[in-house]
Amino acid sequence: MAKGTVGERVGEQVGKTADALGDYLKEQRLLARLSLRQLATQAGISNPYLSQIERGLRKPSAEVLQQIAKAMRISAESLYVRAGIVHPTDGVGGSVELAILGDTQLSERQKQTLLDVYTSFVAINGADAADTPDADTTENTH
Repeated sequence: MAKGTVGERVGEQVGKTADALGDYLKEQRLLARLSLRQLATQAGISNPYLSQIERGLRKPSAEVLQQIAKAMRISAESLYVRAGIVHPTDGVGGSVELAILGDTQLSERQKQTLLDVYTSFVAINGADAADTPDADTTENTH
């Protein structure tokens, strides 16, 4: 069995994802020769909030990522992947996440909540699968 509770394992993964997203955003901002203040203004978010995102202290919503992507003229989907909202290797999972993000009947808060729940279920199932024996090696008792 893996160390730590499922919540702790999910929390650690979210922290790593936030750091990776922040590093990527800062790198892209510097390549675009934009100051933190310039990007924050163009994206319509506060300077301190953008700084916290870049330092991995805050996990932005899909809507904020979309605003940042538009301001930097990069793909919003690439930011969703970096933020851990969309997983490119999950054929089905990515489409579920993109469907949630594209649903115009949901508010941004509802979308984020659904994505958080979905991501936590996927993480739990992945952790549980790693902790259980391979189905092919277990005896079928039915």
